[in-house]
Amino acid sequence: MASSSSSSSSGLTAQSKYEVFLSFRGEDTRNGFTSHLAAALHRKQIHFFIDDEELKKGDEISPTILKAIETSDISIIIFSKDYAASKWCLNELVKILDCKKINGQIVIPVFYQVDPSNVRKQSGSFGEAFDEYEKNFPNMVQKWRDALTQASNISGYHESRTFRNEAELVENIVEDISEKLEDMSNSTDLDSFVGLNSRIEEMKSLMCLESHDVRIVGIWGMGGVGKTTIASVVFHQISRDFQGKCFVADVREESNKMGVIHVRDEVISRVLGENLKIGTPTIPQNIRKRLQRIKVLIVLDDVHDGFTQLENLVGGSDKFSPGSRIIITTRDKRVLDKCGVDNIFEVKGLEHSKALELFCRKAFRQNNRSHDLLELSQEVVCYADGNPLALEVLGSSLHQKRKQQWEDKLHNLKLISEPSIYKVLKISYDELNSEEKEIFLDIACFFNGEYIDFVTRIQDDPMSIRDRLNILIDKSLITISSYGNRLRMHDLLQEMGQIIVRQESVKEPCKRSRLWDHNDVYHVLKKNKEHRKQITWDFEAKFWGLRMLWRRLEVGRCFVRWLEACLVPPAAALVLECCCARWLEVLRAMGTAAGGL
Repeated sequence: MASSSSSSSSGLTAQSKYEVFLSFRGEDTRNGFTSHLAAALHRKQIHFFIDDEELKKGDEISPTILKAIETSDISIIIFSKDYAASKWCLNELVKILDCKKINGQIVIPVFYQVDPSNVRKQSGSFGEAFDEYEKNFPNMVQKWRDALTQASNISGYHESRTFRNEAELVENIVEDISEKLEDMSNSTDLDSFVGLNSRIEEMKSLMCLESHDVRIVGIWGMGGVGKTTIASVVFHQISRDFQGKCFVADVREESNKMGVIHVRDEVISRVLGENLKIGTPTIPQNIRKRLQRIKVLIVLDDVHDGFTQLENLVGGSDKFSPGSRIIITTRDKRVLDKCGVDNIFEVKGLEHSKALELFCRKAFRQNNRSHDLLELSQEVVCYADGNPLALEVLGSSLHQKRKQQWEDKLHNLKLISEPSIYKVLKISYDELNSEEKEIFLDIACFFNGEYIDFVTRIQDDPMSIRDRLNILIDKSLITISSYGNRLRMHDLLQEMGQIIVRQESVKEPCKRSRLWDHNDVYHVLKKNKEHRKQITWDFEAKFWGLRMLWRRLEVGRCFVRWLEACLVPPAAALVLECCCARWLEVLRAMGTAAGGL
């Protein structure tokens, strides 16, 4: 079996993307130098591949190891006394140098208790091995010689020079690898992430990296807006400056599966570089002291209010060494308040030009915009309202589609029907209590765009409704417009809320808790007369105040008198209370159907 080490996993398959591949002669160094190097890589949370002896059977390299070499960023070749005596090692070396030539893989030779000149000239123990190969493997000899010569000319490490002991050599190698990996990460073309550069710079500014105090910084915003992407890029750009580091993705999901204490123990284990199983709500004093001695970078992604160990872990600047930084991403602002966050970066949707660029990259696989589809593209972008997840999903779904297919998609545009978007957005809704869910659905169906004073005034308990609105704001489910003091819900969230109500009874609108579409209202009044009284009294109790809105309008007053003359009062209330935002459409619908009611 192949084995590997990772700070985030006990084992990776050969199909994984490795950061480092270790090539070595097992009989020489497996239980000595190589094991020390592997342990140091593990402490640094560097993903590496190290083979087991079981794989080394015969002369041909196994597919597992070939794949591991191909998918590694860096290969470390540990030349030891009997390295050349292994045909397996020599074949590994040839493959590694092929990857260097073809893929630009970084190769670091380590000359352990051997002179680089012996490797270069195939003298000493290396020469003795080739005396045998000349007789038995003449077709491979030149390829192996060329590989050894080429590898020995690459700048690397020689344990007998400069370093006082093996520990110092290992430390220098691992530090070099960390820097190379960091440089590779920083060289990633951020232009491929639309609109990300300015957000990264703003986030780093909030972190005050030059300061020596401990800072906790929050990234807050609705689902799909790009919080995780920002945190991930920042983590990779600055992590080399920290002694302990840890990025925990999907804290919400992991804590639900494994428990919050398990996740907390995982964070501490990664930061300290060893497998710790605390298992109790309280962190032992000796562990706390160790955390206080090292400068750490911790990212906790997608944290929810139920992660009770978070406050215990990161609350208080005295828990970590000066210069440490904690990043928390969440949809719930109350999580950040509870943890004493110093600064909050609120992630908003992309501005229109950037949103259009992102959509076009996904729809056309480039930023070049099809003139024929530009108007339709603009419609999609306006609908997505700057949400990167929505732009990417819908753009990908329209890739290589004909114009008619675009028009059909837009005609029935229900972006939230995409499972990946619906799943992401519904997480925050599912965490609301029953009263908060009711308010969310009310806004989605009736009050999006309404004045907040009006919405609170018509409720039985205005103070309670304000408290619940604040919770929805903290969870990034609604906002209050800076102009007009109106409630604002993202179109995707509004559509999600309306879908939730429709799913209460897909085929029978009369059984739903809310009706807002004039077609559904007409259907209930005309086709379901036996249900009128029950449904309308429910709505009258909940939305009695909406009648005042109608009675302020002259046409509304006429419509009220007409309804009360034609229908039982509760049925009139149903139309008035459920369709205030669409009253002209209802009026037209009811006018054409008056004879049948």
